[in-house]
Amino acid sequence: MSLPPGFLDELRTRSSLSQVVGRKVMWDARKSNQGKGDMWAPCPFHQEKSASFHVDDRKGFYYCFGCHAKGDAISFIRETENVGFMEAVEILAGEAGMPMPERDPRAAEKADKRKDLADVMELAVKWFRLQLRTGAATAAREYLDRRGLDQSVCDRWEIGFAPDSWQGLWDALKGKDIEDEMILGAGLAKPSSKGGKPYDTFRGRIMYPIRDARGRCIAFGGRAMDPEDKAKYLNSPETELFDKGRSLYNVKDARVAAGKGQPLLVAEGYMDVIALSEAGFGASVAPLGTAITENQLAMLWRISDEPIITLDGDAAGQRAALRLIDLALPLLEAGRSLRFAMMPEGQDPDDLLKSAGAGAVQTLLDAAVPMVQLLWNREVEGKNFDSPERKAALDKALREKIMLIKDPSIRSHYGQAIKDMRWDLFRSKSSGPARVDRDWGKSRGKGGGKPWNSRAPEGPSAGAKSSVLATASDAAATDHLREAVILAACITCPEVVEPFESGLERMACLNGDHARLRDLVLRHASEGGPTLRGRIDDELGPYALETLMAQRHVAITPCIRKPGNAEMTTMTVAEELAKLAAMRGLKDEVQDAADDLSGEADEGLTWRLAEAAKAADLAQRSGQEDRAEYVIADNGARLDREEVAKSRNFFDQIDFSKGGKKGP
Repeated sequence: MSLPPGFLDELRTRSSLSQVVGRKVMWDARKSNQGKGDMWAPCPFHQEKSASFHVDDRKGFYYCFGCHAKGDAISFIRETENVGFMEAVEILAGEAGMPMPERDPRAAEKADKRKDLADVMELAVKWFRLQLRTGAATAAREYLDRRGLDQSVCDRWEIGFAPDSWQGLWDALKGKDIEDEMILGAGLAKPSSKGGKPYDTFRGRIMYPIRDARGRCIAFGGRAMDPEDKAKYLNSPETELFDKGRSLYNVKDARVAAGKGQPLLVAEGYMDVIALSEAGFGASVAPLGTAITENQLAMLWRISDEPIITLDGDAAGQRAALRLIDLALPLLEAGRSLRFAMMPEGQDPDDLLKSAGAGAVQTLLDAAVPMVQLLWNREVEGKNFDSPERKAALDKALREKIMLIKDPSIRSHYGQAIKDMRWDLFRSKSSGPARVDRDWGKSRGKGGGKPWNSRAPEGPSAGAKSSVLATASDAAATDHLREAVILAACITCPEVVEPFESGLERMACLNGDHARLRDLVLRHASEGGPTLRGRIDDELGPYALETLMAQRHVAITPCIRKPGNAEMTTMTVAEELAKLAAMRGLKDEVQDAADDLSGEADEGLTWRLAEAAKAADLAQRSGQEDRAEYVIADNGARLDREEVAKSRNFFDQIDFSKGGKKGP
């Protein structure tokens, strides 16, 4: 329908925006100036306590400084009443006393039919409610009483009863001269396939009216009283009034409650919504027997930026949550998401309220988890990640889900959250000293190729040659010093950390301070140097970094003296990690040999120890001489070319599991 020129301008001029908005908000008396039409209130579009929603009555516009919602009287009605543009215009025109212009005859006929259908539905509501008071509804009343729904609750929710008769409602409506077409069009009856009189859609069921955001009854939900009935719950068929995928049970009252600050809860069924609302959780809604649709999700987000999905604690409830995650991920926006409160196993919200009260429900709501946590749980629950292949499969599955998110900022935050949880999972399962990777001596690319960065670094200074790191004889002290150099290098140039994450994860730190620093580097290096240093200060205190960097053997390291040189830092970290692995490989061999000894040592055992000792000695001498010619391994580590040539057999043998083939 097209409106004549100037109609909307006159409508906006005649309408008082503050009066339209005032039905949905409580004005802040301290900030508002009614005489100037300058009004302030908590925003009705998102939950807040401060008055950041501003209405300029003279200009006819509103704006929220919190969620940035803005518009005029028409857009406000559209958003708060969940109606289309023309319906919003009709509502506003009726309040302003303006007659609507002549409409297209076909559009007018359709609108009139919808109104007539709504009137028929109201007649059905009254008839069902009357039937609940009859003798035929004794079992239904007893059932409702057992569920805690007394007469006052039934009246508030307009609960009724459909007798187990074929034409009870049909005959009642025909007695009021309602046309056959209207009864059938409202979904209240179905035509007979045998050529007889149409029969009632609902028979032998407790009836729950379903109303839209404007309060019109658009459908019914019926619960069967016969336990043998194939359909425990039955909804009205889709009609001109009712689109199941675009409707929510209790949406009108929930919108009002959410506007007053209550959290928006999404339950699974009518009884859950009624029980929650009666217990004080008035902003409760439910989809209508199907999984939440994209349209319903948009409706939820128009009411609240972060609805809480309260799902039954059974397998079906969990499956519904996981389906909803896949639907919601591409639609996420900044500040707009979902949280999930899973009920105890075998219980729904109604059960929990009856067994433990509203406090128990509130506790679960307070502990509701964000969507990223549920996404993580889905991929890891009940699985064992004891091999690189399984870990890679986990990474792939999570990466595919995260890539569904369109907003780059949200996608980045999801990636960081997943990385943190992955770190916590795998670190909790790691044990024992780290072993060196087999392929550290190999170069990148196909067929070997050139080493990634074969340029030699600057020669060692006199101070470096006389440092504790170069002269220490105690192996534990040397390892400790190498760890300090590695950590300091990573902190001064965190952009080089990613290729070494695997090696850092396996670095068995000799004291708790190094372990905590290593964990912070792995978790926050991708956020940049300032953020990483801030995290370290927060976790370990302001002197942790100062103490690390002030150590002489750290301070004289070239990449520390010249911070920001990624090439030099990369080579330093690679060399020190490789030397740590070689030295600790000898310790592992000795321990494994002790475990394997039974009587006299065999030749294979002797050979293994000799090879490990050679590699460890080579690593030690390499460190003292400050040799600096490197090749690139597949995981980013750099080793001295000569060291690789001399110790290739060692690296092939050092990464084995107990009981496997060792030595010739």
